Amino acid sequence: MPADRLARLTLLPELKLTGVYKTGPFHGRLEAEKVSPFEVCPKCATASHVIYDRRRITVRDSPLRDKHIRLVILKRRFKCKSCGAVFTEPVSGISKGRRYTERYRRSLLWACETFVDLKSVRKNLGCSYGFIYKALYEQLELQRRMKTNYPWPKTIGIDEHSFGRNKEKGFQEFVSFIIDHKNKKAFEVVKGRTSEDLREALSHIQGRENVRFVTMDMSETYRRFVRGFFPNAQIIADKFHVSRLLNQAINRRRKEITGDKRANPIRRLLLRNRFKLKYSVRLIIDEWLRQYPDLSEIYWFKEALHKFYRTRGYNKAARALTKLTDEMGYSNIIEIQATRKTLLSWRKEIILYFATGLTNARVEGFNNVAKVIKRRAYGYRSFKNYRLRLLNACA
Repeated sequence: MPADRLARLTLLPELKLTGVYKTGPFHGRLEAEKVSPFEVCPKCATASHVIYDRRRITVRDSPLRDKHIRLVILKRRFKCKSCGAVFTEPVSGISKGRRYTERYRRSLLWACETFVDLKSVRKNLGCSYGFIYKALYEQLELQRRMKTNYPWPKTIGIDEHSFGRNKEKGFQEFVSFIIDHKNKKAFEVVKGRTSEDLREALSHIQGRENVRFVTMDMSETYRRFVRGFFPNAQIIADKFHVSRLLNQAINRRRKEITGDKRANPIRRLLLRNRFKLKYSVRLIIDEWLRQYPDLSEIYWFKEALHKFYRTRGYNKAARALTKLTDEMGYSNIIEIQATRKTLLSWRKEIILYFATGLTNARVEGFNNVAKVIKRRAYGYRSFKNYRLRLLNACA
């Protein structure tokens, strides 16, 4: 029967359709009642068959083909013979005291992720802005508990990105972003980037001993936190951050020569991996660098870092890094000496990449997602709301 098919598509499982009405060009009303032989008393858990009276309630349901739907349910009230209590029969899919279905709240989450602005969400669902905010973050919290509520995984990545400027004190605030590499999703977001902030926010999560590998950039703060917080973890320095250690030095020296002209092609060519350039382009770079010996020396050590990451095998990489740092020791340029000191300090973490192949690329990708989320919202004032949006978007 068409009515039975319509009921299965639109109604909650326990309801029986009794009427369909069109109340406007974009509004409709479905009338229904619950069919069950008895109900259980919430006070004494006794099956009750005596109907005390009936009442009609109206609840909002998810839109059906762009039409706002109202469910009018004829509810029975039972009287328990054992304890004398009068209670109203519950309907699965409608929480106690609420005038909307749970799938209506889920459709609100879909609308917030689909539409660009809240005005479109409000028009699609026919509700107030206050209800949108309240229901949205309740749904995001439920999603977070289902998707990220589990112990520490084996391999994680950690990085930071800016959250916004503190309006009271004027300093830039940061958040720490932790990624589960195995499941390819966000694991947790913490406000702050100090060891104390991280330890306070993450201590409740079970299974710290599960973590075996942690990828990160060369942050001394994060390294100190990982060593003290995860007893069995080994740190892997991200190869992208290692290979670009000398990029700032090249830019600074180049600006002293050419000025800060962004249209100058040499600006990009000096920073690109020489291995991927054409032979004719390499000749142009070499000819230009002959005029500036110090910049040329920094450039060739930058290329040596790129060449180091083309090494195959853990033992070969260890020998190659030793050779590179020894060659840097003969240089008189300050930037090269500073880079050599960093490489020696992070030697173990850098070489471990060749045993695991792990990088922080996924974390950087999720950082781009975070930027898009902040841009769409024109910034966030509440870190709690930002955390829920980010964990849901990167799950």
